[in-house]
Amino acid sequence: MVADPEFHIDAATGLLRAVRQVLSPHRDARPAGQLPELVVVHGISLPPGEFGGPWIDRLFCGDLPPDAHPFFEGIAGLRVSAHLLVRRDGVVVQFVPFHERAWHAGVSSWRGRPVCNDFSVGIELEGTDETPYEPAQYAALRGLLRALQATYPALAAGHVVGHSDIAPGRKTDPGPSFEWARIASCRAPGDGV
Repeated sequence: MVADPEFHIDAATGLLRAVRQVLSPHRDARPAGQLPELVVVHGISLPPGEFGGPWIDRLFCGDLPPDAHPFFEGIAGLRVSAHLLVRRDGVVVQFVPFHERAWHAGVSSWRGRPVCNDFSVGIELEGTDETPYEPAQYAALRGLLRALQATYPALAAGHVVGHSDIAPGRKTDPGPSFEWARIASCRAPGDGV
């Protein structure tokens, strides 16, 4: 069993301490006075089904080379980001400070409230809908959720959902391979699946 790491957030900067920072240009200000109230769990792999490599970082930083892989031709110009990425080995990378808006949710709604990017934290797990996520990823995710909930009072309610929950019919991640029971201690009853 993998122990949950302990993470600490600098509330003034919105940055996690002691993790790799690769700040994305694809971010902007949240609405005035808005703090995180929701965590959205995503799944990502680049190229699809392949893990490791620099491609997720490069996508979120806007410098994904379209000629490096045929799949990249269609996504190289996207302006997207997430607050965090949890690699297969549980290593965490931060792209956007938590007090800023990452561009991860797209057209979305949670409990009738649109534009989830305004009030959510996006956490990408390196994986696919069909590939089981790694124990180290669940451990890191639980540690991250606890740190977020301790820092941002509105997150203390434990509202954690999948991208598929806020964009049904458009998104499927983190997919059926994601085991929600592994983060149940950090979630509100009745959220998502």
